Amino acid sequence: MVEDSGQDAIARALALGVLRDAGLGDRLVVRAHDGGGARDALGVLVGRTATSVTIETRRGPVEVPLADVVAAKPVPPPPAPRPRRP
Repeated sequence: MVEDSGQDAIARALALGVLRDAGLGDRLVVRAHDGGGARDALGVLVGRTATSVTIETRRGPVEVPLADVVAAKPVPPPPAPRPRRP
């Protein structure tokens, strides 16, 4: 876990609140620490435990430890596919 300070601590607290209040099936983006950088998981919330959330992304499920969460927010559904032109 990375030490939080100031604005980072506020953003993290807000993100954890979003994850706590989100329902299974809600579409979210979650940013988490990953080694020396960060990674994003964009998709549908499919699981939640006391220590992690699981996001179903286009590439498959991603388990994100809550201790690594930096930010999270709800996102709208993806746009409908465009019809093909003849």
